[in-house]
This record gives sequence, structure tokens and C-alpha cells, in this order.
Amino acid sequence: MKTTDFDFYLPESLIAQTPLENRSASRLLVINRNEKSYSDHHFTDLIDYLKEDDIIVRNNTRVIPARLFGIKKAQENKTQSDGHCEVLLLKDEGNDIWETLVGNARIVRLNTVITFGEGELKARCVKIGQQGIRYFEMIYQGIFMEVLQKLGNVPLPPYIKEKLLDKERYQTVYSKEQGSSAAPTAGLHFTAELIEQIKRKGCRFVDVTLHIGLATFRPVSVDNIEEHIMHREYYQMSKETAAILNRAKENNQRIVAVGTTSVRTIEAIYSQYGCFRECSGSTDIFIYPGYSFKATDAIITNFHLPKSTLIMMISAFGGKELIFEAYCHAVKEKYRFFSFGDSMFIY
Repeated sequence: MKTTDFDFYLPESLIAQTPLENRSASRLLVINRNEKSYSDHHFTDLIDYLKEDDIIVRNNTRVIPARLFGIKKAQENKTQSDGHCEVLLLKDEGNDIWETLVGNARIVRLNTVITFGEGELKARCVKIGQQGIRYFEMIYQGIFMEVLQKLGNVPLPPYIKEKLLDKERYQTVYSKEQGSSAAPTAGLHFTAELIEQIKRKGCRFVDVTLHIGLATFRPVSVDNIEEHIMHREYYQMSKETAAILNRAKENNQRIVAVGTTSVRTIEAIYSQYGCFRECSGSTDIFIYPGYSFKATDAIITNFHLPKSTLIMMISAFGGKELIFEAYCHAVKEKYRFFSFGDSMFIY
């Protein structure tokens, strides 16, 4: 299967640059897999397509100000010159070591030190990975997250050119566990009021955590998608969530995943253990057409980039022909695309 099989035409004007004033005012394209049909709605109409006993799985990760701009200094090799560096924090490896993606990676060698702000934070390169990956030891005084809140920036995707005036609009209203380099954007459409309405219908929300890193947003660079290597991302499921999801399976209740990151989490866990269980770890699960879904019965998702692993996952769930037909419809009807764009419900 070729990466180009998942390409489509998208006018740049349809890439949403700013969030809507009201989170739940976005449009909703509802896709029925059995009937191979789709229809136009608003996101608040989602409640009409949910069943009374649905279990809705959402990713409660919270985006950290993971984008840092600094000046690199060579600690040992005096032949290296200074230079500006952009660093994106990807994963906390423990003991103040962070996996990062460096924009100007060629100038960052072992023992290179990057200084941020007025020196409140320094990062020393302790390991070099592939394709711009660098591992840094963070050097600071006090609490790291407090330093990061002062010096870091919201890591908006590169296709968003407008400045985000309210940083909370790149967080879900239920975000809790800090650690992501990007938002689980399917959840951005929910308001506290809509969540309460859905609960009153009889649906139940459960939380999982998947800290979004390189796996979710790195482009596929190979021609054959089976050769693509997914980056590992940290996940966690609580005992309570596992118990609720296992009961849902036993009782034939639908499990509705909010976003592709929730899908990755529950599919990774169920594939490994044959059930849901309290656990944490990292996953490199790659879902593309041909995959047999084990845990997911319906998906709430945004519109994704051409040739991305995300549209490959959605194509696996909804059927590639139907999904691409729906995407063409969305382009024709001028739906808003990507992170701050409109949504889909596939069941």
C-alpha cells in the first residue's frame, strides 16, 4: 500500500487558522459505515447519534509549552560556532532527560549546550538520535514545569500561521495530565455544558492518557506505508477505566473513542492483553487499512492531513473508499480542516 494512496487535494483556504468562538459550534460530518453514507450536521447534534449506554473514551493529556527557542553553545569543541536553536520537547525520559526534536539539528552535537531565556534553563545534548532527534539533560533551579511555563511556547502545528490569543483553546476542557507536545484535537469541540448533556442521556465518560509526541504528527516519508516506523508514545489506563471498558465489552455496549490518540491507547492495550487492564507503557502501534479493530466501535475525529498516519487509521476504520468520498464532500462543502477545524463521527 502506497503513501500516495492517501493523498487528496485540499485548498489552503480550508485550513482553520483560529478556533471558533464557541467550541461546540463546529460542523459535524456523520459517517455510517454499514449504510456507506454520510450527512452534514453540527457538533451539538452528536448527542443524537450516541446511545444511552455508550462508553466514551477521551484522552486527558494536557499540552505543555513544549516549544523552546534558545542559543546553542559548544561546551567542549571550541570550533563550533554559536547559533539559534528551536527545540520541541517530545518525551520525559526521567532524571531530567528529555527526548526532543531540534529544528537546526545539524549544529547540535554531543555536549552542545543550549541556553534559554536569561539562563534559567540550559540543555546539554547527551545523545543523538535520527532525523533531528536529540536527547538533552535539563539544567535548572526549582521546578521544571514552572520554568517551562515561563520560557516555553504553545507548540502549534506549522500549518497554523495565526497567533493563538487564548492558550487554553489548544487544550481540551478536561485536560489534566501534563506531557503532550500537541493537543488531542478531536476533544477541542467539547464544552463542559455539552459533556453534561451527554451524561444526562446516559452515556459515561472515561479517561485514558496518551502523551502525544512524534508518532502522531511526523509525516510518512516512505513510499510503502508498511515500512513506516512509528515513534513510541507514553500511555496510561487506570483500574477504574479498565473495569468499565471490560464491562462494556461483556454487555455489548459501544465504546466510542474521542480522537485517534484514544483509539491508539485502547487498541494498543487490548491487542497486548486481550482485555483492558490497569497499565502504563509506550506504544508504537500503527493502524492502517487491513487492521482489525478490537476495542473501538465508533470514533469522533477531526479532518486529517493528506498522507498522514491519522487518515490511514481513519481509512482503516471507515473504509478507505467511503472516507475519501466523505473527505471530497467536506472539501466541496468547505468544512474547516485540521486542528481547529470541524469534526467527524464515524460509526
